[in-house]
Amino acid sequence: MKTLVFCPVLWYHFLMGNEKNTAASTPEMVTISRAEYDSQQAQLTELKLQNQWLLEQLGLAKKRQFGTSSERLQESLMDQLSLMANEAEAYAYGTKNATAEQVEVKAHARKRQSGNVLDIVPEGTPTEVVEHRLCEEERTCDTCGAVMAEIGKEVRRSLKMEPARFWIREDVYYTYACKQCEAETGEGNLRKTPKQPTLCPGSFASPEAVAHIMTQKFVMYSPLYRLEQEFQRQGLKLSRQTMANWILQASDTWLRPVYDALHRKLCRETVLHGDETTLQVLKEPGRTSTSKSYMWVYRTSGCAEYPIVLYEYQPSRKAEHAAAFLKDFSGWLHADGYQGYHKLPENIRVVGCWAHARRKFDEALQTLPKEKRQESLAATGECYCTRLFQLEQALVELTPEERYTKRLELEKPVLDALLVWANEASAKTAPKSALGKALHYLREQWPYLVRYLEDGRLELSNNRAERSIKPFVMGRKNWLFSNTPAGAHSSAVIYSLIETAKENDLDPYRYLVWLLNHAPGLSRTDEVWAESFLPVNAPQECKIPKP
Repeated sequence: MKTLVFCPVLWYHFLMGNEKNTAASTPEMVTISRAEYDSQQAQLTELKLQNQWLLEQLGLAKKRQFGTSSERLQESLMDQLSLMANEAEAYAYGTKNATAEQVEVKAHARKRQSGNVLDIVPEGTPTEVVEHRLCEEERTCDTCGAVMAEIGKEVRRSLKMEPARFWIREDVYYTYACKQCEAETGEGNLRKTPKQPTLCPGSFASPEAVAHIMTQKFVMYSPLYRLEQEFQRQGLKLSRQTMANWILQASDTWLRPVYDALHRKLCRETVLHGDETTLQVLKEPGRTSTSKSYMWVYRTSGCAEYPIVLYEYQPSRKAEHAAAFLKDFSGWLHADGYQGYHKLPENIRVVGCWAHARRKFDEALQTLPKEKRQESLAATGECYCTRLFQLEQALVELTPEERYTKRLELEKPVLDALLVWANEASAKTAPKSALGKALHYLREQWPYLVRYLEDGRLELSNNRAERSIKPFVMGRKNWLFSNTPAGAHSSAVIYSLIETAKENDLDPYRYLVWLLNHAPGLSRTDEVWAESFLPVNAPQECKIPKP
């Protein structure tokens, strides 16, 4: 069959339905082969999919830059949520009239601040009283000349502060001699005052100074160069290199054994959470300064006797690092969808995160125009996930055994309905679209996502680990990178002790001062030494004062 020369312009007008141009001109009929026509149609379909994908990426970029970080549903979708949830549960139970059991969330009220300074300061805060009285001449009555008597007073309170102070401490150790022995025998008997152990031998570092520097960098996210500038404005010429040396030496000598003790206790737990984030280390042997390294975090779950948060630096994201850190652990591990966690030994059972699944649907929802969101498949998927969180919120106060039973009763039907819906929606959704990726994540991670039903101690999400990794991420935004692997390892140790202290309601600075003051004076012959300085064993003086 003969074919005419293909005209792209005419073909564009034909496909796009440009009526104006078609009416203005009368182009000749173009004949092409069926194969060519099918090829052009396939190309057009591919271009439409690419265009949709690009629009989705543009929407997500705008959301990240200008939108809110909250994943809560809009008010316009809440009505749909309630209807959908009831329908899902009805479908799962096999009846249209079935509804979910009503759950009540415990109400709470926030105490309104009165504006009184006494409402915000802790108990025992010292008070400086300054009395303002009239002098004797000013108290003389202008009418009769008598001295006026005090009949009342008005108290105005204000909060006073002062910048950090620094001073020099001199520890003087005296030597004693027996003069009588010296007179009788010619040899004096000498006795020296025992010297207190030093934090960093050969330096003028004190526990208070090192604790302050650690707190400023790892709690307040202030880089050492900024601390150096702050000290210089106060007349103190303390270099960032000196501060870095203090941090490394104190961390390796006194904090590392406590970190190892926390690690041993962490591995004796049965439920953990894990996560990781990137870190740049400039002088990693055998790697460029732009190479991507990782800071891993592991922490206890809500069922633990007391919380433990541990960080570990590793040059890569390989599963072998997690396996090595958790080699003495056996139990449940909450994690995200990273495949490395699924390569862990069989004695570590990974539990998926529903917050990540909901986030995928939220991202797909944000790519749609506002007028199309309410009736979209992305909204339906997000509603299913949100329903699970709503049901779970009402089970917080239950025992693990009670929670296990209630989950099977209330949440499993929703999960069953969600899986049916996801399979049906996947068949009519482009795989590379934002919704297609959300559905793929849900179906691929399904065995791990539903695993929380197996034990009442397990949680619906991995938000605990994400909250614990956030302080490191905030610090990284300020100090940007670690100079050496030694610095990265030291940072992991310090972050671990600080975040564990915070989780146990301790003031990080006071806890570090207590540890660094007392640790050098004790023998380190066994594990008992390190366990005595765990945050849970800190004295009352390290507790955060309550207003």
